Amino acid sequence: MSGKFNSRRIRLGMVGGGQGAFIGNVHRIAARLDDRYELVAGALSSDPARAAASAQELGIAEDRSYASFNAMATAEAARDDGIEVVAIVTPNHLHFAPSKAFLEAGIHVICDKPVTATMQEARELATVIENTGKLFILTHNYTGYPMIRQMREMVAGGAIGKLRHVQAEYAQDWLTEAVEATGAKGAEWRTDPARSGAGGAIGDIGTHAFNAAAFVTGETPERLLADLTSFVPGRKLDDSANILLRYASGAKGILWASQIAVGNENALSLRIYGDKGGLEWHHHSCDQLLFTPYGEPTRLITRNGAGAGAAANRVSRVPSGHPEGYLEGFATIYREAADTIIATREGKKPAEGVTYPGIREGLAGLAFIDAAVESSRTSSWVKLDI
Repeated sequence: MSGKFNSRRIRLGMVGGGQGAFIGNVHRIAARLDDRYELVAGALSSDPARAAASAQELGIAEDRSYASFNAMATAEAARDDGIEVVAIVTPNHLHFAPSKAFLEAGIHVICDKPVTATMQEARELATVIENTGKLFILTHNYTGYPMIRQMREMVAGGAIGKLRHVQAEYAQDWLTEAVEATGAKGAEWRTDPARSGAGGAIGDIGTHAFNAAAFVTGETPERLLADLTSFVPGRKLDDSANILLRYASGAKGILWASQIAVGNENALSLRIYGDKGGLEWHHHSCDQLLFTPYGEPTRLITRNGAGAGAAANRVSRVPSGHPEGYLEGFATIYREAADTIIATREGKKPAEGVTYPGIREGLAGLAFIDAAVESSRTSSWVKLDI
């Protein structure tokens, strides 16, 4: 690949995310929020007509709308103005092959989570990443929230002392009935083992809770005991999960993930307790963090407000009191990816504090899914094989 790069905007491609796809639009908004990317190419659907129509709607030139990701990777790698990075926004079973193709074509990858559908694929992809030296970014978007960054900074700084207990939960109710039988696209593939992988609720939202807890605490559970249930008759994958966690440090944890919890639209919560204090965060009030030093009144820390530290302020875009959440969390991952891509292009190191989930977090997420499935099957404690 030759030619000079535009230093202002990064040339972005996309696989998946065509008409009717929710997450593709989220990624496109996130990529443009900080004006760091320009979408110039895509293989937006396996349906050629839908792919072409989607590309036209998004202003992608006809000759850069591709019928397959393989054709796109080959053609874009050969262009002087080819894409620098591709966003993979397909269902889980279509993460591995496109990621591998673009990495081997010399193109960085931003991939929706989970990293792949199986651990075997993830381990092979890790080897590809190492061999190609290209960047791989996994969009666990909640790690981009300012107050999640604040929690991480406080735990690392000793604000709560030695970690004792973790409570992570993610509750939704959109799968309370068998909506997959009505033709709902998102529900169809998420409840299909062939496309989603071994995990249902644990793979879709449980991995988010698992990743957020690991990101904040800096610790990954060593063992778990899981009880997975499919409450809706005929559903092949779990729609609710109760999981106990044990850490090598001696800390314990509880993770609850459910997509049949009536009354919950998108209720992600994280509580972290140490021997000197506790932290509590809820997605419905994501700009606020509760901190309770032992023996003292609870303190309210707000994004860009009193008590917020450098880690939170660095990724905050608007003044305190103005809501900042889901799209901005994704945008933070894209911005930090952009900082790293540009630094790599120029042979420099990214600015201090730049961080994003990658293949290591992807492997941990799949180890969590596999261990939970095995634990529930055998009713026993299972070690995470990362």
